[in-house]
Amino acid sequence: MQNTLTTILWLYVASLSSAAPLGDGTITINNNAIGYGTGGGIVGLIVLILDILAIVELIQSNRPVSHKLLWALVVLVFPFIGMLLYFFFSNRQAHKSGSSYEPLP
Repeated sequence: MQNTLTTILWLYVASLSSAAPLGDGTITINNNAIGYGTGGGIVGLIVLILDILAIVELIQSNRPVSHKLLWALVVLVFPFIGMLLYFFFSNRQAHKSGSSYEPLP
C-alpha cells in the first residue's frame, strides 16, 4: 500500500512539473505588454463573482442535498456554462427558501 501511494504521488509531481510553463508567456507587440489581457482578467473576475453568487444561492435553497451537490459540481466544473445553466434552467423560484436562515427556537 505504501509503495503504491508513493508511486502515485511521484507520478502526480512529475505531471505537475511537466505542465509548468517554460517561459513567462508575455507577448509584446510594440513594447506594450501591459495592455493585452486585461479584459480577460475582468471577465474572469465577473464570472467568479457570479459563480460565487450561484453557489451561495444554491446552498440557501431548500433542495435535497444530492441536487445541491450536482448543481454545485456543474457550476464549479463548467464555470461559465454551468452558471448560465443554473440561472436559467434550475427552477430557482420553486426551491427558494422562505428566509435565508431558519430561526432558532
